[in-house]
Amino acid sequence: FLLIIIWSGDTSAYLVGKQFGQHKLRPDISPGKTIEGTIAGLVGSVLAGVITWYFLLVEHLPLMTLFQSLLISLIISITSQLSDLSESIIKRNAGVKDSGYLIPGHGGFLDRLDSMIFATPTFYYCLQLFRLI
Repeated sequence: FLLIIIWSGDTSAYLVGKQFGQHKLRPDISPGKTIEGTIAGLVGSVLAGVITWYFLLVEHLPLMTLFQSLLISLIISITSQLSDLSESIIKRNAGVKDSGYLIPGHGGFLDRLDSMIFATPTFYYCLQLFRLI
C-alpha cells in the first residue's frame, strides 16, 4: 500500500510535470520540480491509494474505511514529497546533483528511496492512529 502510493505519486508528478509543468516549485532546491507536477503527484497518490484499498485491502483489512484510505494516501503523498525535497536540500548543500552512481541514470540509491524517509514512519503512525495495527 505504502509503496504503491509513493511510486504512483512520483510517476504522476514526473509525467505531468515534464509534459505540462510551467511553474517551478522551488528552483533553488530542485530545479525540475513544478507546481503542476506536485499537484499531479498528490492526485495520483490518492487515486492509487483508494484503488489499491478497494481492490486489494477491503477484504483483508476490513477495519480500514474509504475515508481512512483516502486520508492516509493524502498524508503519505505529502510526506513523501517533503521527504524528496529534504533530500534535494541536502544534495544542494553538499554541491552534488546525484546522491550516488550505483543505479546509473537514476541519481543514486538514496534518490530512489528518498520519498520513503518521512513517509514510512508517517504511514506507521497513521495505522496506529486509526487502530489498524
